[in-house]
Amino acid sequence: EVDNRGDSESEESEEENSAEMNIIRIFSRRFQLSVPKLAAGRRVVQELLSDLLQVSQGLFSDSFFPVLEPVIGVGSACEGWSPHKQEDVVYCMFVPLKPPRGHAFHLEPDTMGEMPQTSMRVRVELVCTCTGEEPDQNMLCFLHDSEEELKRNQMASLLHTLCTGPYLDGEKIALWFQTFVTSAWSVVPQSRHYSMKVLPSRRSCKMKLMKASGTRLFVETVFSVQQGDSDIFLSSQPTEAQFPPSTTWLETYAVAEAKFFKHVAMRAPPRSCHLKCLRLCARLLEGSGLSIYALKTAVMHLLTLIPVSEWQHRYLLMRVDDIMRYLHCCLEEKCLKHFFFDNEDMPKEISLPPAFQGAKPPNLFQHLARDPAAQTEALKEIDKL
Repeated sequence: EVDNRGDSESEESEEENSAEMNIIRIFSRRFQLSVPKLAAGRRVVQELLSDLLQVSQGLFSDSFFPVLEPVIGVGSACEGWSPHKQEDVVYCMFVPLKPPRGHAFHLEPDTMGEMPQTSMRVRVELVCTCTGEEPDQNMLCFLHDSEEELKRNQMASLLHTLCTGPYLDGEKIALWFQTFVTSAWSVVPQSRHYSMKVLPSRRSCKMKLMKASGTRLFVETVFSVQQGDSDIFLSSQPTEAQFPPSTTWLETYAVAEAKFFKHVAMRAPPRSCHLKCLRLCARLLEGSGLSIYALKTAVMHLLTLIPVSEWQHRYLLMRVDDIMRYLHCCLEEKCLKHFFFDNEDMPKEISLPPAFQGAKPPNLFQHLARDPAAQTEALKEIDKL
């Protein structure tokens, strides 16, 4: 009698694999947002802002507005995994600000604010330009030339335009940039292909670009100030329902996160499923009490714990299961550690302030430790999923 158990086990295994691949295909059709389309939109947006900044250099070269540095794409759309449908994607771009000639920025802890995340104020100081190794012969010194001469022969200092008191004002900067974009639009090449509308925003510049075909792109330009030489910035735009004073700038890890996903992409296998896992889990968690940022943090932790070779496309369901189980464990323990604090697995390419090393990581689930009912509800929701 011939033993066919080996063959039947093999067939069962193939059937399981086939069934699993069918589920992956269904999930892909239902939830996938095309990465190439995201990449194409990102390129259009980056080119547009680069062109606008080039125009701004010509317009403001003799003035003392902040120096606009090259844009940095941040957020899920620029990382390649936006949870939104293609037509609802917002491309977020940071424009780092540097002080103009004769000025310096000093970051001060914002002791007045009661924000849940670290907040600072950017104090603007005038510095001497009439001495030094290479004094600017064409520029009067804000500190040592007379007020009459400055008023007669030189544009106003940054302190007199986009500051409130001695502090950089996010709302004034946003209004200034919105006005500039409206006036400069006809000059940039993109105006031949898109119509543009500046949307209401107090702390950033939001634009809606429309093609004649009906295709639309949403862009949000957020102003930022770098902390030293690190990848941690201060942002003009508050998150969620926070409304701090216009001189309060909030610490953001968006640039470090974008760098982390670039680091992973360079080492990941072809057709890696990590971005698809993020999109899929974000869709699954829609309507639950868990934030997208908690999901993203969990995935970043798992990308350092699970070898990149284990993120091949065929492991998508296993990795989604890992993500949901990891979140479940964190909910049970009421603890999800912030990714960028005291993390030994941090890629060396990411530059963090020295204070982040050895610092106690903030707990993203701290609110659950204070609210047992919210924790119970969150566990119920993730159990259902």
